[in-house]
Amino acid sequence: MRRSSLIGFAPLLLVLATGAAQAHAFLDHAEPRVGNKVGNPPREVTLWFTQKLEPAFSSVQRVDAGKARVSGNQMSVSLKGGGAGTYHVNWRVLSVDTHTTNGSFTFDVGP
Repeated sequence: MRRSSLIGFAPLLLVLATGAAQAHAFLDHAEPRVGNKVGNPPREVTLWFTQKLEPAFSSVQRVDAGKARVSGNQMSVSLKGGGAGTYHVNWRVLSVDTHTTNGSFTFDVGP
Protein backbone atom coordinates (compact mmCIF):
# COMPACT_ATOMS: atom_id res chain seq x y z
CA MET A 1 0.00 0.00 0.00
CA ARG A 2 2.83 2.43 0.73
CA ARG A 3 4.27 1.84 -2.70
CA SER A 4 1.06 2.93 -4.42
CA SER A 5 0.89 6.03 -2.19
CA LEU A 6 4.38 7.11 -3.22
CA ILE A 7 3.61 6.56 -6.88
CA GLY A 8 0.59 8.83 -6.53
CA PHE A 9 2.85 11.64 -5.26
CA ALA A 10 5.50 11.22 -7.97
CA PRO A 11 3.87 13.62 -10.47
CA LEU A 12 3.46 16.25 -7.73
CA LEU A 13 7.12 15.90 -6.71
CA LEU A 14 8.19 16.23 -10.33
CA VAL A 15 6.22 19.47 -10.72
CA LEU A 16 7.67 20.89 -7.49
CA ALA A 17 11.21 19.94 -8.43
CA THR A 18 10.86 21.48 -11.89
CA GLY A 19 9.51 24.73 -10.43
CA ALA A 20 12.37 24.98 -7.96
CA ALA A 21 14.95 24.44 -10.67
CA GLN A 22 13.60 27.38 -12.66
CA ALA A 23 13.52 29.80 -9.73
CA HIS A 24 16.68 31.68 -10.77
CA ALA A 25 17.71 33.63 -13.85
CA PHE A 26 20.67 31.82 -15.37
CA LEU A 27 22.73 32.98 -18.32
CA ASP A 28 21.31 31.31 -21.42
CA HIS A 29 23.70 32.75 -24.01
CA ALA A 30 25.66 35.89 -24.84
CA GLU A 31 26.88 37.85 -27.84
CA PRO A 32 29.83 37.75 -28.30
CA ARG A 33 29.56 34.13 -27.28
CA VAL A 34 31.13 32.96 -24.05
CA GLY A 35 34.76 31.96 -24.68
CA ASN A 36 34.57 32.96 -28.35
CA LYS A 37 37.18 34.88 -30.36
CA VAL A 38 36.05 37.78 -32.55
CA GLY A 39 38.11 39.76 -35.06
CA ASN A 40 37.03 43.26 -34.02
CA PRO A 41 35.96 44.76 -30.69
CA PRO A 42 32.15 44.63 -30.41
CA ARG A 43 30.13 47.80 -29.84
CA GLU A 44 28.17 46.08 -27.10
CA VAL A 45 27.82 42.89 -25.11
CA THR A 46 24.35 41.35 -24.86
CA LEU A 47 23.33 38.62 -22.43
CA TRP A 48 20.12 36.56 -22.48
CA PHE A 49 18.80 34.92 -19.31
CA THR A 50 16.31 32.16 -18.57
CA GLN A 51 13.92 34.56 -16.78
CA LYS A 52 12.86 38.18 -16.93
CA LEU A 53 15.11 40.53 -14.98
CA GLU A 54 14.47 43.36 -12.55
CA PRO A 55 16.20 46.32 -14.29
CA ALA A 56 16.91 48.36 -11.15
CA PHE A 57 18.95 45.54 -9.59
CA SER A 58 20.70 43.94 -12.58
CA SER A 59 24.09 44.89 -13.95
CA VAL A 60 26.81 43.80 -16.33
CA GLN A 61 30.28 45.26 -16.01
CA ARG A 62 33.52 45.63 -17.82
CA VAL A 63 36.15 48.09 -16.68
CA ASP A 64 35.31 50.68 -19.35
CA ALA A 65 31.61 49.85 -19.86
CA GLY A 66 28.57 52.09 -19.75
CA LYS A 67 25.34 51.50 -17.86
CA ALA A 68 23.47 48.25 -18.52
CA ARG A 69 20.13 48.29 -20.36
CA VAL A 70 17.59 45.63 -19.37
CA SER A 71 14.53 44.56 -21.32
CA GLY A 72 12.68 41.40 -20.30
CA ASN A 73 15.26 38.62 -20.07
CA GLN A 74 17.92 40.50 -22.06
CA MET A 75 20.66 42.80 -20.78
CA SER A 76 23.13 44.83 -22.90
CA VAL A 77 25.99 47.18 -22.23
CA SER A 78 27.82 49.40 -24.72
CA LEU A 79 31.58 49.15 -24.85
CA LYS A 80 33.98 52.02 -25.37
CA GLY A 81 36.55 51.56 -28.10
CA GLY A 82 39.01 48.86 -27.20
CA GLY A 83 41.68 46.84 -28.83
CA ALA A 84 42.76 43.27 -29.05
CA GLY A 85 42.90 41.16 -25.92
CA THR A 86 40.76 39.27 -23.47
CA TYR A 87 37.54 40.95 -22.35
CA HIS A 88 36.16 40.02 -18.94
CA VAL A 89 32.41 40.32 -18.40
CA ASN A 90 30.94 40.22 -14.88
CA TRP A 91 27.18 40.13 -14.39
CA ARG A 92 24.76 40.16 -11.48
CA VAL A 93 21.00 39.95 -11.95
CA LEU A 94 17.84 39.90 -9.93
CA SER A 95 15.02 38.00 -11.61
CA VAL A 96 11.46 39.20 -11.23
CA ASP A 97 10.89 36.36 -8.77
CA THR A 98 13.46 38.07 -6.43
CA HIS A 99 16.32 35.56 -6.78
CA THR A 100 19.82 36.89 -7.53
CA THR A 101 22.48 35.14 -9.57
CA ASN A 102 25.87 36.28 -10.80
CA GLY A 103 28.70 35.07 -12.94
CA SER A 104 31.43 35.99 -15.34
CA PHE A 105 32.90 34.97 -18.66
CA THR A 106 35.54 36.07 -21.14
CA PHE A 107 35.85 36.47 -24.87
CA ASP A 108 38.89 37.36 -26.97
CA VAL A 109 39.34 40.06 -29.58
CA GLY A 110 42.04 39.82 -32.22
CA PRO A 111 43.18 38.15 -35.40
